[in-house]
Amino acid sequence: MNTAGLRYLGAALIILVGIWLGVKFHLGRHDHEGVSVPAGVASVPDPTEDAALQAADSPHPVVPAKLPDFSLANLAGKPTSVSSWSGQSLVINFWATWCAPCQREIPLLKALAADWAGRNLTVVGIAVDYPDKVREFAGRFKIDYPVLVGEQDALDVAAQFGMASPAFPFTVFTDQRGEVVALFVGELHRPQADFILSQVQSLNQDHIQLPEARRAIAEGLSAMANKHG
Repeated sequence: MNTAGLRYLGAALIILVGIWLGVKFHLGRHDHEGVSVPAGVASVPDPTEDAALQAADSPHPVVPAKLPDFSLANLAGKPTSVSSWSGQSLVINFWATWCAPCQREIPLLKALAADWAGRNLTVVGIAVDYPDKVREFAGRFKIDYPVLVGEQDALDVAAQFGMASPAFPFTVFTDQRGEVVALFVGELHRPQADFILSQVQSLNQDHIQLPEARRAIAEGLSAMANKHG
């Protein structure tokens, strides 16, 4: 496998899963540029589905089948519930200001927010960092999608997605019913995002069912990784 293929895999998908890295985020560290994330399947979001796969990977965290209910402060310091976007598909990106891959993702996230405006989809950033640093960063990078901010409380939210020791960035995709369709660990790129969102859109339009969408995403991104290999 060539270098490009390894890099593509290194940032690769965790579909409906968490990948256990044993890497802890320590608030106050600013010399960390993120981590390379190997591709791999840990566990499925719904413990009632694919029991054999779950049993094979039982040491790994389980991603929830549905979007957890949580609230964090927005950039103005106002508590904001994720239920504010109820009925919409969400792209929830967990990041930190010190994380270089997170910084590289921002233009893509801004483009997704613009491209999907008016189509019942919202991009939400969750910054696990100090509020003053996030506000300065958001202004400098002209982030125009909603950003929620937290320290330990944001880490607690990450843990609700099975990422108790999170590696940043990671991105959660939900459909308009609040089902967790995919969880992607590592730097997200446009082909991956477009493919996942095409399946989310088909799911929202009742063209496919949730298990089918999850399988299609897993198989499609695996094919992308192999192609770049």
